[in-house]
Amino acid sequence: MSAHDDIGDRVRLTAPTIYEIVSTEGESELARSLHSLGWSGLVAGLCITFSLLCEGYIKYHLPPGGDYFLIENLGYTFGFIIVIMGRFQLFTENTITVVLPLLETWTWRNFFKTLKLWGVVLLTNFIGTFIVAFLICHFHFFSPEMLDILNDISMHAVDQSWLQVFQMGIPAGFLIACLVWMLPSADGGAEFWIIVLMTYIIAIGDFTHIIAGSAEAFLLLLQAKVSILQVLSFLSAAALGNILGGTGLFAIIAYNQVRNEI
Repeated sequence: MSAHDDIGDRVRLTAPTIYEIVSTEGESELARSLHSLGWSGLVAGLCITFSLLCEGYIKYHLPPGGDYFLIENLGYTFGFIIVIMGRFQLFTENTITVVLPLLETWTWRNFFKTLKLWGVVLLTNFIGTFIVAFLICHFHFFSPEMLDILNDISMHAVDQSWLQVFQMGIPAGFLIACLVWMLPSADGGAEFWIIVLMTYIIAIGDFTHIIAGSAEAFLLLLQAKVSILQVLSFLSAAALGNILGGTGLFAIIAYNQVRNEI
């Protein structure tokens, strides 16, 4: 290996380079058909529910009586590992990837293309999480004890005021945007650990993620433990918080730091 190649391997990506990589990914997503986006979003919704399930599995198998908060919340990262490393369409990732091209080239046409992508991905993510919640409730995959644990985890997330959910959704959206921004710099197995670290912070911070949280909300709704109004309140607050954190804060900050260099 030449000295030039060795230096190239060690030099970190610059902010404009990362911006261009993420923005190019966003342009690629905007160019995909609604059919492809929809199926990818559906798979993401199905897979993200493993965040709830794995957290429940760990909690179920831990000895009773102890405080295992930091351990059980490791389970929350599993759904995100599957979705992000599988390159499926998750709504919160798109609060930065498809927004960067829009900020660079603002037109009403691009704006409505972004909204259309958001709508398709959000809807299909919800369909995926709803399907899994329905299967859990009606096909008795879990023991009553395990279901109680899943309900406790879900109620902890959903049973909050609109303002609380909104406020806790902002850092979650910001952290997911940070994750997306960091991935181009990840070498080897670093991508895995970046996903684990950033989503683990969301879990232990009790921050609100709209798609992972929708699985919890639908699970409670299908057992009549919460009302449809409570679910709509939770989902709207979480969505707005995630969008504000991912787009309103991180994406705009990221764009402004490189706007004179691209």
